[in-house]
Amino acid sequence: MPLNVSPNWSNPSSILGFIFAVMCYALLLGFSPSVLSTLPSQNALKVIVDNTIQDRCDSCHNDYDFTTNWSVSDIDVNDIEQGKNQHLWEAILKSVALGDMPPADKKPLDTQKKASLLYWLETSLDHYSEQNPNPGRATIRRLNRNEYANSVRDLLALDIDISQSLPGDDSGYGFDNNADVLGVSTTLLERYISIAGKLSRQATGVVGDTASKKNYLIPKDGPVKNSGVPSFNLRMHDDLPLDSRGGGSVDFYAPIAGKYEIAGFINANTNNEVDRLDIHRHSYTLSLPAGNHEIGMTFRKELALSEHVPTVREGTSYVVLPDREPTELDLDFIVDGSRVHTKKVPSYHMSARFSQAAFLRDVLEIEIIGPLEKLDEGQTANVENSANTTPSYSKIFSCYPKTLSTIEQSVKSELSCAKQIIASLVEQAYRRPIDEADIEPLMGIFKQTRRDLDFKASIATTIQALLVSPSFLYLQEHTPKDIAPGSVYKINDYEFAARLALFLWSSLPDQELSELAKNGSLREPAIIRQQIKRMLASEKSKALTDNFAGQWLYLRNLPRHFPDVFEFPNFDIPLKQAIKRETELFFTRILKDNLSIFDFLNANYSYLNERLAAHYGIEGVKGHAFRKVFFGENSNRGGLLGQASILTLTSNPNHTSPVKRGKWILDNLLAATPPPPPPDVPSLIAEHDGVALSAKEQLARHREDPVCASCHVRMDPLGLALEKYDAVGAFRTVYAKQIIDTNAQMPDGTVFDGLPGLHSVLWDRRERFAQAFIDRIMTYALGRGLKAFDKPTIRQVARQASLENYQIHSIIEAVVTSIPFNYKKAPEEASDEERQIAQAR
Repeated sequence: MPLNVSPNWSNPSSILGFIFAVMCYALLLGFSPSVLSTLPSQNALKVIVDNTIQDRCDSCHNDYDFTTNWSVSDIDVNDIEQGKNQHLWEAILKSVALGDMPPADKKPLDTQKKASLLYWLETSLDHYSEQNPNPGRATIRRLNRNEYANSVRDLLALDIDISQSLPGDDSGYGFDNNADVLGVSTTLLERYISIAGKLSRQATGVVGDTASKKNYLIPKDGPVKNSGVPSFNLRMHDDLPLDSRGGGSVDFYAPIAGKYEIAGFINANTNNEVDRLDIHRHSYTLSLPAGNHEIGMTFRKELALSEHVPTVREGTSYVVLPDREPTELDLDFIVDGSRVHTKKVPSYHMSARFSQAAFLRDVLEIEIIGPLEKLDEGQTANVENSANTTPSYSKIFSCYPKTLSTIEQSVKSELSCAKQIIASLVEQAYRRPIDEADIEPLMGIFKQTRRDLDFKASIATTIQALLVSPSFLYLQEHTPKDIAPGSVYKINDYEFAARLALFLWSSLPDQELSELAKNGSLREPAIIRQQIKRMLASEKSKALTDNFAGQWLYLRNLPRHFPDVFEFPNFDIPLKQAIKRETELFFTRILKDNLSIFDFLNANYSYLNERLAAHYGIEGVKGHAFRKVFFGENSNRGGLLGQASILTLTSNPNHTSPVKRGKWILDNLLAATPPPPPPDVPSLIAEHDGVALSAKEQLARHREDPVCASCHVRMDPLGLALEKYDAVGAFRTVYAKQIIDTNAQMPDGTVFDGLPGLHSVLWDRRERFAQAFIDRIMTYALGRGLKAFDKPTIRQVARQASLENYQIHSIIEAVVTSIPFNYKKAPEEASDEERQIAQAR
């Protein structure tokens, strides 16, 4: 039924909310609570605000200057209660709260006026929102490639990551699940159809007559100063034996039990590692049961390496010839963590055009071919007798028709079983109750394909059609017939469950969510809290780390970020993997352990392994495995800004960028994105009179231009505080033969120094960070960009989460119980002209 929200100024929770707002201002702005406790009534405040705006804003925001594209004459203090110019009033609230307005070169507002302005703006905007709830515009939403991959995984119990096989999705408002940018082209649909066909055949165990081949490139470092591709004298994957070195491990899905060939190309130990010669290919054939496997190839790490590695070099044109005969190395083939075969290979290889004794041998590529021969085919003819069926096969074939005495009986048995299989899958795939109209089109496909294919293959083709059907590919929320156009109404429990699963799992609701939606109890306070806790404890909540944190913190960009190998020759693949893993674990543990989001700002711990600890200059951490490490009081690490992933991503390949780092902090930690630079902005001057300038000196000269200064005065201090971290996040004190000065000053006059000082600045603005984090996670949860009418909801979520010290679960709970997450606005009734156009089409 339509949403009905009545004014609740007298409601105790609202009173507590406004008291909380008062206390927030005392913390955020440095006001004494006594200042705010003496504020006049709302009507009196309106007069004060009107006078303040006319007196202090008109000099810039007038019809002539039209600064930031608005004028005082465009607004009136009575706008808010009428719902007018909401975006302007929210912008004023944000700019004044952050200290951006009045500008630094203007007279500041006195404490009383600033408190009055902020308090009246926030309470007035929030009050209007309570009386006039707006859940936002609903755009039909296609599953992005990660959501599609996860949904297929859970629908078919098929643990295969096919996200990288699909084209990348566009991003909107920082996330690739934004409904407005998730279109469907003919090319994209063809790709989905192709992938759906492969997945349906793998899930049902339908394979062709010829073996298939899958290739996996093992991440390696590129040539370093023309010295070839180094291999790694350490364990490279958790699924490899403890005493292994180099190599790699990959996920492989065997659709049926059979014989498969595992092969790998090992390096030639030159700077020309594109060679894939047969002499460097080593293989082993074995029998694999159907299902998921970890396939690896690796060498062995010994206390004293048996490989002789010459170290003498005489320039890039000189080749160091081997000074002894090659020795034999053990190349291990690993299946599911165990060695299944060992092959002897020479420690180097000689050819007519190069010598190979300069580097440790390593595995560059793994390929798996098969099935070369099917095993136990008779066992898979009937589910009841199958010893090699996969979880997918067992879930799909909940029944299997048997050959009966007459053809008519056999056909009837097949159709009955096919309908049972299809109905079971369709109900989960469509995220709602189904009827005959949902099943019949798919049954039609089954009947048609059964004329030419056997039962299993026909089911596979039917599943392929299901995986590209609109009801699966799109999150569909139909407006009930009794809802008036333009009115706000509550979505049903099935739709809520679908939204919740997409938010926390990037996937489909499971059986427990669906059952709670069916009995109408899912949104009861105790149950929804329990479900959030259960869902976040699940392995499927990894989607929040990969898809939310991966985009919020830019971690997805790390594989495509390549620091200069001449400036940072020690930044190799193991380190690159480690810095990404550190931040992922940091976010995951805050999420799993329900910690306060303020740990993102200044936590005194992180997650390190030996390689990363050495990069940070921290002793006592040994081994490939990551573990929680606490920092000392005088440590130069802590929070997100002390992590090498963030410091690397916000740098240029060969040097740091205080501007990029400052902008990242404004964007992601304070939701105060500066405007884009003008097209003719001058570049930084690196030296003056032949003397190299420090980053601080370069930016100081840049800010001499008033146009540049307006933005850089906000960004530069934040970025300069991190100058003691180089472009790959290592700590330093000297750059370009100069002692690095990280002393900085905020626009409001606050002076601070280095990362500890920056931690203090952000801590003083922690309420702003909380709202910025809520802004980001709400954008992701709703699958749309947030507008001015969403800002009161952000503040309401912050007030609710503050009661539990901003624990991350409390924020998620407040988001999923908010009006935008639970309600929709029915489309406006089309005008006569629009109806005529629609009919003409």
